[in-house]
Amino acid sequence: MRYIGSNYANISNGDVMIISIIRTILLYAFVILAVRLMGKRQISDMQPSELVITMIVSDIASIPMQNTSQPLLSGVIPVAILVALEITASVIMMKWSGFRSLVCGKPVIVIKDGKILQSAMKKLRLTTEDLSVQLRQQGIFSIEDVQYCIVETNGEVSVLEKPDKRQPSAEDFGLKIKDNKIETVVVSNGKILQNSLNLCEKEKDYVKKILEKKNIKQNNVFLMTLDALGNYNIIKKE
Repeated sequence: MRYIGSNYANISNGDVMIISIIRTILLYAFVILAVRLMGKRQISDMQPSELVITMIVSDIASIPMQNTSQPLLSGVIPVAILVALEITASVIMMKWSGFRSLVCGKPVIVIKDGKILQSAMKKLRLTTEDLSVQLRQQGIFSIEDVQYCIVETNGEVSVLEKPDKRQPSAEDFGLKIKDNKIETVVVSNGKILQNSLNLCEKEKDYVKKILEKKNIKQNNVFLMTLDALGNYNIIKKE
């Protein structure tokens, strides 16, 4: 543990390399824990504060990895403080909508009844080209077809088409559609996935009986999917 400090004068290059590897592993595990504590989100779904925290955490964690003379705690303590701040801010945002609006902003309507609200576009510094790209990605090629277009706080665009432009649903035709249960991967590369079994409300024995009935060994299964109704699909290893 004396190598954690800044005195490396009497340490061989091999020892320094080992220490660097150990520090990297520890910091990696700590950053993963920090991200898990902050919650699961894709980058595109992050609020501005979450994206900033993530960038700062990665930058701070890299300093002790690159400079072995820096104490390990110089990376751990700031990251822990940032995680605590993010969790605290999240709790406050859940209880006080005003604070959430201050940190994350508010959704903004940019199209209403087929007309672009230019003042809202200027406020967001959003160009018509960028807006057109967002609409095309959702399969909309005419602004006149849009009843409402809202820019969410994470930058994503939500679109509601005009009633006469929307695709008809089964309810519109008075049809009743059979409820399809969720299909999940229950066996992957010969291993049974318990979490997936919980989703389709089945037990391991149920899967094993199916494999026995098909005369297929579990280790020979590349992929097996199953739903709550008992429908399954099996792909064997090649």
